[in-house]
Amino acid sequence: MTIFTQAHAYDLAQRYVGTKEMSGSMDNPAIMAMLKLDNDWPEEDEVPWCSAFVNFIAWSCRHPRSKSLRARSWLRIGKNVPLNEAKGGDIVILQRGKGEQPGPEVIEAPGHVGFFAGYIPGPVGGELGLIEVLGGNQSDSVKLSRYPVGRLLGIRRLT
Repeated sequence: MTIFTQAHAYDLAQRYVGTKEMSGSMDNPAIMAMLKLDNDWPEEDEVPWCSAFVNFIAWSCRHPRSKSLRARSWLRIGKNVPLNEAKGGDIVILQRGKGEQPGPEVIEAPGHVGFFAGYIPGPVGGELGLIEVLGGNQSDSVKLSRYPVGRLLGIRRLT
């Protein structure tokens, strides 16, 4: 029997680095497959697809998944992990946008989700630190990006 681990999910996610939306009327078939895994409505890849990417990787590894395109839906999956115990492959859920945002109790609010890739302690540029996230729909592609710790809503470990 094969056991799929968090590290395996992260390794698989890394294989998609560079996958990106296509401009104009063309759509990337890989992103469309991720979007259509649990939902029928997306007709193009130029929609928020960060949760679709995480769902696709979790599905591929036979992990629990949110089955939702809402990034904050991942706050209900797996178990909560504090930042100082996060490992590569844990799920990071962040606030999206500037200004005052609701907390993690509001699932319907804007958010962003990806895989934990690292932590850079602060202060960095006036921030408390930065979280490195491997995710989809980061500048319209799968890539590694850094986000201020102040945007963190939660870290979840898939079990």
